[in-house]
Amino acid sequence: MSEEQPGSPPERRGPAWLRAGYAQALGAVALATGVSRLLFTLVSPPNLVMTYFVAVTAIAAKYGRGPSVVAALASVAAFDFFFVAPHFTFAVADTEYVLTFAVMLAVGLVIGNLTVRVRRQREAAEGRERRTAALYAMSRELAQAGAADELVAIAARHIGDVFAAEVSVALGADPGPEEAGTIHLPLLGQRSPLGVVRVCPRRERQALATPEARRQLETFVNQTALALERARLADEAREARLRAETERLRSSLLTSVSHDLRTPLAAITGAATTMLEGGARLDPATRLELLESIRDEADRLNRLVQNLLEMTRLESGALRLRRDWHPLEEVVGAALGRLAKRLGARRVAVSLPPDLPLVAIDDVLIEQVLLNLLENAVKYTPADSRIRILATATDRKVTVEIADCGPGLPPGEEERVFEKFHRATVDGRGGAGLGLAICRGIVEAHGGRIWAQNLPEGGVAFLFTLPLAEPPATPPADA
Repeated sequence: MSEEQPGSPPERRGPAWLRAGYAQALGAVALATGVSRLLFTLVSPPNLVMTYFVAVTAIAAKYGRGPSVVAALASVAAFDFFFVAPHFTFAVADTEYVLTFAVMLAVGLVIGNLTVRVRRQREAAEGRERRTAALYAMSRELAQAGAADELVAIAARHIGDVFAAEVSVALGADPGPEEAGTIHLPLLGQRSPLGVVRVCPRRERQALATPEARRQLETFVNQTALALERARLADEAREARLRAETERLRSSLLTSVSHDLRTPLAAITGAATTMLEGGARLDPATRLELLESIRDEADRLNRLVQNLLEMTRLESGALRLRRDWHPLEEVVGAALGRLAKRLGARRVAVSLPPDLPLVAIDDVLIEQVLLNLLENAVKYTPADSRIRILATATDRKVTVEIADCGPGLPPGEEERVFEKFHRATVDGRGGAGLGLAICRGIVEAHGGRIWAQNLPEGGVAFLFTLPLAEPPATPPADA
């Protein structure tokens, strides 16, 4: 039983269709009569009835009950007219044939009815098979989809194709009363209704009129509701994880920042209090030491606040690069100058090729990257250790490496150290876990990348790249 395609005109069962069915029934009886005439001299007349039963069965299987009844009646008449004496009349010389006609008609009608029933069962089974296959296909697509809009589109398409109907799915809507010719089915969730499916058949006589088809439609709708419920639960789980992660990050931020803020503030407060209370009793060397301590801790506090501000700008997308052409050695020198006090007795080996090209960078931000990487090296290395700064260039990029002789990174931490608020080791050293995350944001904003790798001889190296472009030509000097 074929289904009407979307957009096709309604099926017309007019007189032409009826005449075709009944004409075929009469044609089948005529064919059976011809075959019987060929066998007339070979078999007895009662055995010829079998050819008519074949015709009735074929018509019932093809055209249904009405044409099969006509075929049964025509078979009795043809058998009487052609094969019962007197021939070529409807008169019956032997009254025993009246019982034969009655049995022939009854058997013909039973055969036709049974054949029609088998045909309908076959069509129903084929329809169930098609709908089961379509349900499986829809379930497979729903399992692969994630967004609610995508799930709704998949369900509407499959239901419309299977049941030859116009289908719309409204999420969060009340089913409401059913309109003429339109079926409303609710999408039921575990806690509340999810929406409603509206099904409007494209033709008046359609398969949804049967209870079995209605149950199958409800199965499609229930499968859709399960997929939507799964998507909603998945969204809620993601939101819960996001809230938990946000809370974790907030706690980490408050813990780290509060500690890192209190430490320099306590040092500044202590030094200032000592100077205020000591007054003139303090010798110049002590006063100078206290002032230097206040300055250093203020710088440390300023760098922490600067890191927080930079991370806020990176997260909000408000970071704007002020690119200009700069020699890399100047940016490295500025960073080393700012950290001269903290570097102390550490030996810093700088290896920059004399022919290193100019780079188009925001020098303030790249200096911040170098400061954060150098501070990280200072934090995790002995006071008399060695720090190496190396730069190499190709025709497409400049690679900067800052390596130390510290303990290195634990295995698997080479990538995680660039995450916000993540620290590879928790050993009492200060830090909010923002410095390397800021480095990655700044480098990637310049179109480069940054990574870390443990060194075979010990220690860790942080490397980042900066893309190269053709510097502007220098205008010739006036003569």
